[in-house]
Amino acid sequence: MHKLCTAILFHLLLFAAAVSVRGAEISAREEAAPYAGATVYLLPIREDIMPATVRQVTRCLEEATALNASCVIIDMNTYGGVLDAADSIRTMLLDYPAPTIAFINNQAASAGALIALAADSIYMRPGASIGAATVVDGSGAVMPDKYQSFMRSMMRATAEAHGRVPSAERGDTVWRWRRDPQIAEAMVSPSTAVPDLADGTQVVTLTADEAIAWGFCEGKASSVEELLALAGIDDYTLYEYAPSWLDRFIGFLTNPTLQALFIILIIGGIYFELQTPGVGFPLVVAILGAVLYFAPLYAEGLAAHWELLLFLTGIVLIILEIFVTPGFGVLGILGIVAMITGLAFALIDTALLRYVPTGELPVSVVLGPFLIVIISAGVGLLLSIWFGNRFLRGKSGLRRRVVLVSDMKPADGYVSVAADRGLTGREGITSTPLRPAGKVVIGGRHYEAAGDDAAFIGKGIAVIVTRDENGILYCRKKEA
Repeated sequence: MHKLCTAILFHLLLFAAAVSVRGAEISAREEAAPYAGATVYLLPIREDIMPATVRQVTRCLEEATALNASCVIIDMNTYGGVLDAADSIRTMLLDYPAPTIAFINNQAASAGALIALAADSIYMRPGASIGAATVVDGSGAVMPDKYQSFMRSMMRATAEAHGRVPSAERGDTVWRWRRDPQIAEAMVSPSTAVPDLADGTQVVTLTADEAIAWGFCEGKASSVEELLALAGIDDYTLYEYAPSWLDRFIGFLTNPTLQALFIILIIGGIYFELQTPGVGFPLVVAILGAVLYFAPLYAEGLAAHWELLLFLTGIVLIILEIFVTPGFGVLGILGIVAMITGLAFALIDTALLRYVPTGELPVSVVLGPFLIVIISAGVGLLLSIWFGNRFLRGKSGLRRRVVLVSDMKPADGYVSVAADRGLTGREGITSTPLRPAGKVVIGGRHYEAAGDDAAFIGKGIAVIVTRDENGILYCRKKEA
């Protein structure tokens, strides 16, 4: 019995040893190739860090999660950007469950350095640099210490988030920060001294070799493929973020040149519709221009509901000024201001407005879109007036195609019943707007009338009959 128990125990020990050896082999193989058959997702950040970058990174990480990506590579080349946008991206990377790798494909300055530090690993192209994270305003001037303090704490916290690693010193195991928080702080503050690196007189910016020496970079790579090889990722499928056809189409529509053209269509369509009511086509053009203008800005998260409502309110005020209150006064001015403001603010990411008073962003961020809208609206109005005078008046062929024109000549048998009225030179008051045709009250009687040379004249305006031909009176405004 004793021999039997000994034999069973011996076999159990052999089995345990075999399992242990097998487990060690599997563990060693997994350590040697931790990403065997990996799905690698490439996320590009190659522009200033703005709220739009946050939206792109959010979409990319969602897509990487849907693909069950083994790791995400952030292909970076940026000189910085808006601080809270960078903080949002930093938080997303720190919280992302799969490993993240920052590939500094030239520069990771300022806000870009903060994002790079949030990645689990950092690789740099030869000649690349990371650092120079001092907070500055739109003109490059250093912001007050309130902002620097916040940035210093974020840089330290991001470095500390990667924990400590053991290191052997004089036979003892010492736990040190994987990325030194003091160096991260020195990237913001020129007064932070780091022995053998910074003497407390300048902001730290690390080259690729310096970043490797100080533990802020795992290696140098000239391409994503070389990076993957250095990271031990040999068997992989690479997915790179590519905008969908809808994203590309939206990007095409948000081109500033096209946006200016849409504004011209809106202003021109409204002008022509007011000049030739009932035709319909100018109104369709204006609506189409407004849809093409606002829709892509909504999709990009730039335009808000209040901006569209402000634009529509402006149109309503202008219509009330023209058809309800005579002359051109407060309603018309308010309507023009509301339209321009609505169109301009739709071009501005309102999340950026909070940085204008602090000086972090230049005022040109706001003035630029206003200038685009004002110039485009002015061009649209001038073109509309020119086209109106050229094609919708006189004897133009286009006028005869789009406007109902009829000539009733005495030679053709038509006799005017008003030709001998002798009303030329008489004064009257418009009882309806002349746009260009309507009615005028002269001596208590209503007559069909039109603005002289098809000019628009509002309701309740004193006019003088310039001529009475073919049954229609032609009038102009009475001089004050």
